[in-house]
Order: sequence, then structure tokens, then C-alpha cells
Amino acid sequence: MTALGAGRPGAARAWLVAVGRCQLLSLAAFATLATGSLVVCALLLLPIGLGLPLLPPAATALRRLTARYRAWTTRWADLRISPPEPLADDADLRRRAFGILGGAGFWRDLRWAWLEPWVGGVLAAVPLALIEYGVFGALVQPFIWRIINDGNWYAFIPVRSTATMLAAALLGLAFVAAGLRLAPVMLRLHARWSRRALSAPRTAQLVRRIEQLTDTRADALDTQTAELRRIERDLHDGAQARLVALGMTLDEATRRLDADPQAARDLLLEVRATSERALQDLRDLVHGIYPPVLADRGLGDAVRSLALDSFLDVHVEPRLPGRLPAPVESAAYFAVGELLTNAAKHSGAREVRIALTYTDTTLRVTVTDDGHGGADSTRGSGLRGIQRRLSTFDGTLALHSPQGGPTTATLEIPCASLSPRTSSSSAKG
Repeated sequence: MTALGAGRPGAARAWLVAVGRCQLLSLAAFATLATGSLVVCALLLLPIGLGLPLLPPAATALRRLTARYRAWTTRWADLRISPPEPLADDADLRRRAFGILGGAGFWRDLRWAWLEPWVGGVLAAVPLALIEYGVFGALVQPFIWRIINDGNWYAFIPVRSTATMLAAALLGLAFVAAGLRLAPVMLRLHARWSRRALSAPRTAQLVRRIEQLTDTRADALDTQTAELRRIERDLHDGAQARLVALGMTLDEATRRLDADPQAARDLLLEVRATSERALQDLRDLVHGIYPPVLADRGLGDAVRSLALDSFLDVHVEPRLPGRLPAPVESAAYFAVGELLTNAAKHSGAREVRIALTYTDTTLRVTVTDDGHGGADSTRGSGLRGIQRRLSTFDGTLALHSPQGGPTTATLEIPCASLSPRTSSSSAKG
């Protein structure tokens, strides 16, 4: 194994990690078989009534197990598996049991539970068997071949002499190497099998997608209406009020121009100051709709400007292939601004790191602060606003904020790049 990994420590480590995951899957196959058997027992006991209290907890245990396999597949192979519809939850035991039986996801989970030990378990066991058999040939055969009779064979080699023992040891090393190299391949095959067996049916995915688009459309309309009202209110209370006052002051200055030139001059100076404030109000309003730096320089430089305006120590690492669609840049910009505001107001953070990357037609923004943690995306109105803003683009917000920190917010927005130009600079604010 040392020879295999010489000069390639990263590859050797990846092989060992894959072997460990295969071992975990092979052990989990026994838990899968036991859970599936428990569900079947509950189903068999339903006619006599004993299965009614047993079926809900058994189905829940099976659903948790399938959720764990989905998480493993996503984390190990970057293959996302669409979850099934939630299990029926009713206070009445009979209605809950029949609701579980009426769900297509339950039967799909049960079918997987009976096939996984034979399909997934075998896929995970193949590299393990090769490695264990290879270790036996390389490390055990050299010490036992002399005390075993002439029927001692290792694979196709009769181990009866020092030469054949050395041949068996070399063959054992080859088996170990084959098992190590095969482990990542088997993990990929297992991930594909899991996605095929655990994914929700196409019809269920389409129904869920239609419901999601309906909710997203409603949220987008509500957000647009609220934004229009905000713009109207800001114009009415800000620039419009100042312009009205400016006109009235000009009328007064005109009336006093001949009788009291000094007073008229003072009023004109007041008009000048009012016009400057009205102009600043309009600039602030435009900045709140679509910042000019975002339109002119792109997302990377716009986030840099947020970093420079923040009193926190903010490090920005943009690695973007040029410009992205304007709505996507706008959503990401305001989401980052909200996260920086939360870090400054609520987390007690002193340092924030922002990474902007673009891979596989997805914009990924990671914001990490060194605050005390404990953030909850279901409570804060700002975080819920970010989720609503991102949902318009099928984007997601993943928040990891344990007590004591740090807090990491990961935004992902599917989009297409508009420019091949690469930006890989960094900024510190």
C-alpha cells in the first residue's frame, strides 16, 4: 500500500476513505434488513390489530434510515436524491396507519429496504472482500503455509514452497491494490443505485415542482408589491416632499427678489441645499433598487463595496467567470448585505469571510463569521427574506450556526455565466 500511495498521498487517502465508507455501508445493510423486517412484521400483524401501534414507529425508523442514505449519497457522490412526501401524521392511530399505507413513498422505501442488503451491500462488500483476502495472502500465508498440509491453496496458487508462498504474497498485495482502487468505483455505483431506488416517482416530483413554483410565484408577487409600495413611500416622503418645498421656497424668493434681495438670496441658498438633499434621496432610492456599482462593476466589486462599508473585518474572495445575469447578481448582493447586517447586529462577530464561486451553472456564496452562533433561519425575518428572495431563482440558503459559533451561511443560485472573463482577486475591508 505504501508503494501504491508513494508520491500520491491524496489518492491514497481517498482510497482509504472510500474503503471506510464501504465498511460503513456493509454494516448499515444489517440495520436496513432489520428495519425492513420490522416493517413487514407490522404489516403482517395489521389484520389482527397488533400492527396498528407498531406500523407508525417502524415506518418512521425506515424513513430516517432512507434519509441517512440520501444524505450519504449527497455528501459522498454529490448526487441529490429527491425526498418522498412526508409520512401521514394523525392523532388517530388507525387513520395514521392507513395514511402511511396510502403513501407511495412508504412502499418505495420498503422495496429499497429489501433490495439494499443484496444490491448495495454486495457492491460495498466486493472491495472489502478483496482487501481482506489480499491481507490474508500477504500477511498470514507466509507464517502458516509450513504447518498446513498439501491442500493449502491461495486463489489458484498451491502454497507448498517458499517460491509459491512469495507468489501468494504478491498476489495478496495485488488483491489489496485492486480492492483499494475498486472502492471509489463501487461507491459511485452504490450512489447511482441509491438515487434510482430512493428518488421520488417522476409524477410526485412534477406535482411537488408545480406546488413549489406556485408558492414561489405568489412570494415573488408579494415581494414585488411590497417593493413598489416601499419605492412609492420613499418618493412621497423623501424626494417628492423636498421638491414641493423647493418650489414653494422658489416662489417666496421670487416675491422678495425686488423688495429684499438679501432674504431672496438666503432663500435661494436654502433651495440649493434642498435640491442637494432631494438628489441624495433619489440616489439612495436607486441604490436600494439596483446599486450602480453592481451594474457597472459586477457582483465581486459590489460585495467589496459592502465589505468596505462594514465596520467588521471582512475578507472577500471572488472567483467568478465574469458577469452573471443581473437579477441573480442583485439577489446575491442584497442577500450578502443582509447577512453582513445580521453578523454586525446579532452575532457579536469581529471577522467575516465571504467566498464567491461559480461551478456547474451554480453561483455559490459562502459567508462565515466568528460570532457566538445560534442563528435560526426559521425565526429571523431577515433570513426568511433571503430565502424568499432566493426561492424566485430556485436558490437555497443553508445555515450552519452551532452555539458558540462559527456561523456559516451558504447561498446557491442556479444561473448561467454571461462572460468568460475570470475574476480571482480578493479584498479586505
